[in-house]
Amino acid sequence: MTPDAKALPVNIESSIPCRAAHSRDIDDNICLNVNWKCCKRKAVAHLCNAHGVSQRRACATLNVDRSTVRYQSKRGDDAEQRRAIKRIAKERRRFGYRRILVMLEREKIFMNHKKLRRIYREEGLQVRKRGGRKRALGTRRPMIVPEAANQRWSLDFVSDALTDGRRFRIFAVVDDHTRECLALVADTSLSGLRVIRELDLIIADRGTPQTIVSDNGTELTSMAVLKWVQETGIEWHYIAPGKPQQNAFIESFNGKLRDECLNETLFSTLAEARQTLEIWKEDYNTERPHSALGNMTPSEFSMKSAVDKMAA
Repeated sequence: MTPDAKALPVNIESSIPCRAAHSRDIDDNICLNVNWKCCKRKAVAHLCNAHGVSQRRACATLNVDRSTVRYQSKRGDDAEQRRAIKRIAKERRRFGYRRILVMLEREKIFMNHKKLRRIYREEGLQVRKRGGRKRALGTRRPMIVPEAANQRWSLDFVSDALTDGRRFRIFAVVDDHTRECLALVADTSLSGLRVIRELDLIIADRGTPQTIVSDNGTELTSMAVLKWVQETGIEWHYIAPGKPQQNAFIESFNGKLRDECLNETLFSTLAEARQTLEIWKEDYNTERPHSALGNMTPSEFSMKSAVDKMAA
């Protein structure tokens, strides 16, 4: 009788009343912190080493396919990908693996979403549930001072209310170099898709910016915005949470908008608010002197910058 054909020792047979119970009773440490297939391989190895039976007999007893035991991983070295994933996750602390996949593709690093999810879990990068007030952890990367029009735009939202109590929001866009207000869009709801649509209208009229700066609002970190950034190639800079001073140009503009327009006017309807905002935007760009521009208007400063650029 061959070793594979001989019966298992009595003490083994009695210790395995059923296969399911056997996988629990062999060794409780076998199944800790490992997946089920790894647990099966360890169970087979335990039988072979402890009782001297063949691999074939151990697999038959445990109802384990021998290919599972003999499997050798063929995964390549993914150290470079892991470093990139951890770097992005550290920079974008509220991004899950789906958004990290978009960021990787922007850096020309391509992988299957299932592999990314596996690595994401193995590295312990799950997004933590918020447990309290957001705390600033500093800026992600240094920002250069804009020296020309369309070099950097700033975006933000401002909230206000109609006389009947209904709330509405204003989407504001400013060129950080010329200080021109490029858009004031008022509506009761402004989604990521709406933000993209308004930016496309500005770009069609003015040209493409090199960089866009914003906070980490849900509309501005949506999948629609990330996909649009990837397609257009525009660099989008998110300021650190709780650090509005990192977006100082738009915050200064918001203060002027609220002080000179919103706090001075009562709006009965959304249409009235839109009309008033359009008039104020035109006045701000073409009539209102700006102290940071030598008391020139943003439009005058923009024309002067264009002339100086041509002369140079």
